[in-house]
Order: sequence, then structure tokens, then C-alpha cells
Amino acid sequence: MKYWIETLGCPKNHVDSEKLTGLLASDGYVPADSAESADLVVVNTCAFIESAREESIATVLDLADRRTPGARLVVTGCMAERYGDELAAALPEVDLVAGFGENLVPSTPVTIGQRRRVPDFDLLNLPRPATTTPWAYVKIAEGCDRRCGFCAIPTFRGDQKSRSTEEILTEARALVAGGVKEIVLIAQDLASWGHDRRRARLGEALEVLDDGGTQPLIDLTNALAKEVERVRLLYLYPSGLTGGLIDAIVNTGVPYFDLSLQHASRPLLRNMRRWGDSARFLDRIAAIRQQAPDAAFRSSFILGYPGETEDDQRQLLDFIEAAQLDWAGFFTFSPEDGTPAGTMAEQVPHELALERLREVSELQDAITARRRDDLVGTTQRLLIDAPGIARGVRECPEIDGVVRVNPSLAVGTLVDCVVTASHGIDLEAVPA
Repeated sequence: MKYWIETLGCPKNHVDSEKLTGLLASDGYVPADSAESADLVVVNTCAFIESAREESIATVLDLADRRTPGARLVVTGCMAERYGDELAAALPEVDLVAGFGENLVPSTPVTIGQRRRVPDFDLLNLPRPATTTPWAYVKIAEGCDRRCGFCAIPTFRGDQKSRSTEEILTEARALVAGGVKEIVLIAQDLASWGHDRRRARLGEALEVLDDGGTQPLIDLTNALAKEVERVRLLYLYPSGLTGGLIDAIVNTGVPYFDLSLQHASRPLLRNMRRWGDSARFLDRIAAIRQQAPDAAFRSSFILGYPGETEDDQRQLLDFIEAAQLDWAGFFTFSPEDGTPAGTMAEQVPHELALERLREVSELQDAITARRRDDLVGTTQRLLIDAPGIARGVRECPEIDGVVRVNPSLAVGTLVDCVVTASHGIDLEAVPA
């Protein structure tokens, strides 16, 4: 029996798909060359915002048309968890709608009102197949304890559930043994990893204090840095970026800071139920740059959140100019069922949100291009990801630009190279 998995959404979904791949392999399935040649077609969906849901539905319908007659079509992931019954009713083409941790290949299909709510297995700790790249995402927690005004994830992923240090180290060591040189840690709120384990009396540290307290992620980062060449951290909530965590990140040799900021206006951030403001963010970025002048920064921002004003937009533009981030992603607000923002007054017209998005995107695109130009002539240690494609510490896999190199450089090696040219977000380099 052959399977095909189509994965949509963020890196966290890609990790889930890898774990499902391992589960299917243990059941005797082998990968298909295409969706058309598979006996089982799985769509791992995203439901974070409206555009992601639209893409998920379109992908399901496309694969329903392309699959071989008799092949089973299964929908899993965020949409299955959040809208399982509705999907089962609206998509008769689908054989099974399965939430997180549910068996993808039961003997009978799930019908409306009969979906299992108790997981058959722990998705976080399933074994994963050998990676085909010299880097790998490692998901260290599921769910989130925060309740941001725009985010529905806790309603279907639940509260934070952290993996233990030993579970994470065991997975990391297996990846390194398989040739992985870079591990990218991911979670919905990475800096809060481990807090729930202390609350549940599972013996790991809780307090996040700069003045003598402990932050579990610091110890984990330090431990992983002894196991693998590179450790990269994604999705850091800004209030969790303590001085100790900054030290740990810088000491890994990958001073890459992916900060979940969402906006710069203090009043708007409070409406989002978020911490911080432009001044606090800029102070922390400046302190990091003083400690690590070559640090790279990425963030994401929401445009058109309910109540957003022209003054809020000006504050965001001023922040983008002052921060000089290497990378940034911008998204228009999407009202989500079950979130406070979904029913807030003062909804911003979508066209106005798009206009604001274009304005900040143009500004950031120019900043990113300049920061990439500044790297020309410098020597960077590059990890060869694929023939002709490499990355330095400033480029996160699948998210940022790449460095184009001679295809003869061996995949999986680390090579010192001189950057010779910049083309938008991508660079060119030759061995030093």
C-alpha cells in the first residue's frame, strides 16, 4: 500500500506530517511517487486564517479529482480538528476526517457526530523517518497557554503540553545520527516551553526571571548545542526573551531571533491581548545587537486588526524603519470563530487593511534588500541544503532567502564562503 501526504501551513504542520509518515511506515505503507499513484492520500490542513482555510479546501478538492479510483482521501490537521463535522458534511469526496492523534486508516469511515475525541496516539512523540535534508524541525510543545485576541489555536490545540527534555534530546540525537547538522526548535510559544511541566509537578523549572530564576528553554538550548552543529529557535514571544535566553541563543553561534511581535502600537497590542510596544521592542533589539552585532531578526505583523487607526499604522511604519529587521511577514486580520477579535466593533475594511499591508511591505522589502546587499564581500559559514542551495545562520530553512553556490559542493557539509552578489532576498557565494 502506498501513501501520499500533502502538507499545508506552518513548520509545525510539517513536523506532524513527518510523524504521520513514520506511523504509516510502521503500518506497512510505503511512499508513493505522486498523489495519483497512492492508495491513501492525506491532506494535513491549516486553519489559522481564512486564506489558509481556502487553500486547504481547494487542495482537498484538487486531490479528490486526481486520486486513483478506490484510493482513500483523508483530511487531518487543524481544519479537521476545528471543523471536523462541518467538513465531513460539506466534502462527500472525503473518506475520513481525522483530528490530531486519530487513526488515519480505520476499517470504517468516520461519520458526522461520531468523530473520536480521544487520541489513539501521542503525535508529539511518534518516531519520525530519516530526514532527506541536513536540517530538521523539532516540535517541543503542542498547544498554547496564551489567549491572544486574534488566535483560535488554543480552542482546538488546547493548552500547552511540553515534551520532556529527554524526549527532545532522544529525537535530536537520532536526527544527528542520520546526518542532520541544524535543528530548528518550534512551538506555538517557544519561550514558555516547560512551564506546564512544573505546574503538573513533572519536575522541570517554571520561573522566567532574569534575576536568578530559571527558564527551562535556556537549559534545553544549551543541551542541544552540545548535540548538533546548529540550533535555531522559532516563535519567541517577546516577554519571554529574557537576558539569559538571549545569552543562550547567542552562544549557540546562531544569533537568529524570530520574535512574535504582531504590531508596534501599545493600545492596539493591548486590544490584541499582547505584551509590549515599539519602545520596548526597540530597546531589546538594540541590546541584542550590542551583544551580537551580526544578529538577524525576523517577525510577523497583523494589519487591519479591529480598531486599528492611522496613528497605529504610522507607529508600525516608524517601528519598521527604526528596527531594520532582516525579515518580516505581514498578514491582514482574519476574524476567527471563538476569538474575542472575531466579534469586536470597529472592524477595519479589508481593502484598507490590504492598503496598509502594501505600505509596510514595500518599506520592509527595501530594508531587507539593503541588509542583504550589506553581506556582499563578507565570509559566511554555509550549510549546503541541496545541490546549489545553501544557508548561513541568517537564513531559516523554507522561510527566508537562500544562498546560491556551486552545485558540486556536497550536501550536508559546512563550507566557509564569500558572498559575491545579492539578488533581492537571495545571495550568491563562492568557497573562501
